[in-house]
Amino acid sequence: MHITVIAEMAPAKAFIPIIEKLDAEIIGLTHGHGVNELLGKYCSEIYSIGQSRGQTTKKRSNTKIASLVIKDIFNVVNSLKGKEIDLILTCGNAGDVRKGISASKILKIPNLHIEQDIYNPIEMIAFSNLVTVPSEHYKNYMIEKYGLKNIHVIGGYPMAAYVNEMATENLKSIKNHYNVDDFIVLVFGGDVKGEDIPKIIKQVELINRDVIIIPFRFNAEFVKKFVTSPKLKVLDGYIEIPSLIKASSGLIYGAGMGLTIEAGVLSVPSIKIAGFHKKHSSVDLAHELGIQVTEINNIASATQNMNNPNGQCLVKNANKAISEILKLINNFENNKINNSGIGSFNKIWKARSKYR
Repeated sequence: MHITVIAEMAPAKAFIPIIEKLDAEIIGLTHGHGVNELLGKYCSEIYSIGQSRGQTTKKRSNTKIASLVIKDIFNVVNSLKGKEIDLILTCGNAGDVRKGISASKILKIPNLHIEQDIYNPIEMIAFSNLVTVPSEHYKNYMIEKYGLKNIHVIGGYPMAAYVNEMATENLKSIKNHYNVDDFIVLVFGGDVKGEDIPKIIKQVELINRDVIIIPFRFNAEFVKKFVTSPKLKVLDGYIEIPSLIKASSGLIYGAGMGLTIEAGVLSVPSIKIAGFHKKHSSVDLAHELGIQVTEINNIASATQNMNNPNGQCLVKNANKAISEILKLINNFENNKINNSGIGSFNKIWKARSKYR
């Protein structure tokens, strides 16, 4: 079997424990910094298909964004043309999914999509042959809200198995490298906007502790403009986030499912910034794990009561989810059905419009 995996960083971590157990040749198509290094050793071939558009200080026109997306879609098509691919795997709700499923339709290759961002999925999953979700509750929501008809429950999040098994950097070497001992990590992910950054930094400076900031979705120089305390250090470039989180005394993050899973499995005292996705599956999971979800103006006070999340169930359920996905892949011809189509596409597009 020949399988293509298309992934940004967090989806790549979800795919690795799956492809490790597959008897298949894997072609990896990566999207974003650091994914080649992470996914490369599991693939016979690996190609970059573009970067995440991320958050910028300048808003790009819809025409510019569309031209970049179309260019990346044809990067996918050209990378896979003539390779006799049996199945394309996608995961998450970012641009890599949009490009991957679009290319699968052009090349007439079936697609299996692992959905984690239930309340804000990418509209192209309407054209996936099979969509998996973590629970029966989420399956019912996807059917009722978006009219999707090709949903399969897998019972967990595969990424948790990867986080549980991954090797992390030595604690002492991390503290020596960053010249800090007791510190908090602050991550700016996809659940905050540019205008939120100065307000978040102002709150974090009130804590009066050493804080390492990972801009992630933002330009480091843009973030540095708002920092006034010498206790805050803004990192630049690719950062191995789990090692830094594990070495820290706590985590504050404005991001989604990937960091919520990592915080849960690593059991690091954490605060999730509510951000602009008020209803999100990562918020549901944070509550289940005992992670505080707080508004920006309450960050400083919330750090006085940071609890270790209870993530033991994540790993157990992840292994169950991996087994379910392997069954689906190995019997895909029997499991796949026609995609949900344009009606579901329009419903998801309309639902996502409030975040634009």
